Amino acid sequence: MFCYQCQETAKGTGCILKGVCGKESHTAQAMDLLLFVVRGISVVADTLRKADSPVSEEVNIFVTDALFCTITNANFDDESILKRVDRGLALRNGLIQEAKHNKVFLPQVDELTWQGTRDDYAEKAKTVGVLREQNEDLRSLKELLVYGLKGMAAYLEHAMRLGFNDDTVHVFMQRALATIAVESLSAEEWVKLVLEAGEFGVKTMALLDAANTGTYGNPEITKVNIGVKNRPGILISGHDLKDMEELLRQTEGTGIDVYTHGEMLPAHYYPAFKKYSHFVGNYGNAWWKQREEFTSFNGPILFTTNCIVPPLANAVYKERMFITNSTGYPGCKYIDKDAEGRKDFSEIIEIAKQCQPPVEIEHGEIIGGFAHNQVLQLADKVVDAVKTGAIRRFIVMAGCDGRMKSRDYYTEFAKALPQDTVILTAGCAKYRYNKLGLGDINGIPRVLDAGQCNDSYSLAVIAMKLKEVFRLNDINELPIVYNIAWYEQKAVIVLLALLSLGVKDIHLGPTLPAFLSPNVVKVLVDMFHIAGIGSVEDDLKKWKQYNTYITKERWKYLVLPLRDKEMLLNDIRSIQSYSVVEHVRRIIDMAENKEIVIVGCGVYGRRLLEIFSKREKVYACDNDFFKCGKNYQGIWIESMDEVVEKHTKAIYVISSSKYFEELKSQVLSRGISPKQIVGL
Repeated sequence: MFCYQCQETAKGTGCILKGVCGKESHTAQAMDLLLFVVRGISVVADTLRKADSPVSEEVNIFVTDALFCTITNANFDDESILKRVDRGLALRNGLIQEAKHNKVFLPQVDELTWQGTRDDYAEKAKTVGVLREQNEDLRSLKELLVYGLKGMAAYLEHAMRLGFNDDTVHVFMQRALATIAVESLSAEEWVKLVLEAGEFGVKTMALLDAANTGTYGNPEITKVNIGVKNRPGILISGHDLKDMEELLRQTEGTGIDVYTHGEMLPAHYYPAFKKYSHFVGNYGNAWWKQREEFTSFNGPILFTTNCIVPPLANAVYKERMFITNSTGYPGCKYIDKDAEGRKDFSEIIEIAKQCQPPVEIEHGEIIGGFAHNQVLQLADKVVDAVKTGAIRRFIVMAGCDGRMKSRDYYTEFAKALPQDTVILTAGCAKYRYNKLGLGDINGIPRVLDAGQCNDSYSLAVIAMKLKEVFRLNDINELPIVYNIAWYEQKAVIVLLALLSLGVKDIHLGPTLPAFLSPNVVKVLVDMFHIAGIGSVEDDLKKWKQYNTYITKERWKYLVLPLRDKEMLLNDIRSIQSYSVVEHVRRIIDMAENKEIVIVGCGVYGRRLLEIFSKREKVYACDNDFFKCGKNYQGIWIESMDEVVEKHTKAIYVISSSKYFEELKSQVLSRGISPKQIVGL
């Protein structure tokens, strides 16, 4: 086997004997063969569509499910995977016959011509895995695309379960898979296709958002109990809200309580589920702590999607584990849907009735429900907090949690953030800091949890709305830092979605993906300024230095030689009154070869920056946080504290007559002499 699709891959290079996730080598090879078959199906489907021949919905359903079941921690059951291979080969062969009937020419690729049986599967699987592509950079780009498609498939499947679908997403997914099998693209062309996957990732997350909110209402600010009641319970894990709805409906009036675990926590935020009095709280933490938490829960566990941690051999809860949808684990009961799409959870309920109540492992409440609709209702409050300086920046800390000790970084980072900082989060990464009690800013919690990992879409919507509210031209002008934790493939499509929206300076950790070759990393750094993480202290210092996002480190000052006084004055005569010219003459006389700091970058401040842009030793500051970190006329606008700390001997030019006394007082309070201050 060779697998490097998750963050915890062995030695940071790839799992070759057994997956760190617990996946056996033969299971990994079965997944490689399934993906080989999926590529073949996609080649035929894509070719048929190009010939204007219809493709059945069965193809869309199969490809989506097959991709989903190969996501990290979703399916550990060889037989479950091999049955999909059987069905896939039959589906592929049927499509080939359809193409022949319609006289549609098909490319001669291994994905179409191989005709094996179960006896041949193991040997064939060894030849069709990740390492089949010899070129490291092309392999890196292809796998980046495949992992993005896997994440996209997961979100699409959730939406489809709720009756929401988009054929254009299926068409893209199958076109991309077909391209991997058939086309010989350049690295630049692969990069373009990867970014196109990001665009469809946004589209898919928007579809799922519409499915969830259209079915269950917009998430509301909600306090969620993390203690326990005194009745037996069922613990539901994963992401599938349709299963959540059916379980709550079937357990109503049975004397059984329902608890969420891991990524299912945000189900509590949806209005439709609040009517169930036996929906009592969230039990435990992120997915990787399930071995001890499932033991103490005492009741049955329903996995609706990933993330499964293989139970130890002596685990007492394994016989209480149930699986459904794309998940699989040997020895666990699979709950399938009937002909009408419904599931029968009666067996789980009967087992729960015989179990002891959960053992309490913590108590209290956590707050969430800050998806885009809820946050936009608070927009005025947030804007006021930003304008008054109560909120100085936002940190997006969405993504995944994991087992590595290095992920303690995110807890310590959250603790160390200044009190004027708000964390925007989604996904199970939240468990690193959502119970720290970080307080609020003017009633706005300092941790705003949008929901599940797919609700990273909400964070993008919030950012786009803030950009509109503050009349900015670029999303990267917002005072938002992106410090994303990743683990598996859904985080990959979230990353690609953010890149497709133009977001830059994303920091990804705790390590960069092993599947990114050095050259591909360089491309992402050059195009989007992607970076890893360092120490908490160094990262905070870095982000404090540039306020909103890393720019100073990447762009050079635009400095031209000093021009004489008369030439400078000639530059401004056409746009300023004589009185202003006289003020500027006085500033030049005072400054000589000294540094000049323009205080205030409004209309007159910007005109002064235009005038002095060709002069060396010119700096600018403003109290408006949204102007800080911007480059105007080659001059960086900083906060007053930053400028004063570095330029104690400069001449300070206050550009606003209306706020002259107030700004003068602020400059004086920072130790600058009155003789160094001049106004227009």
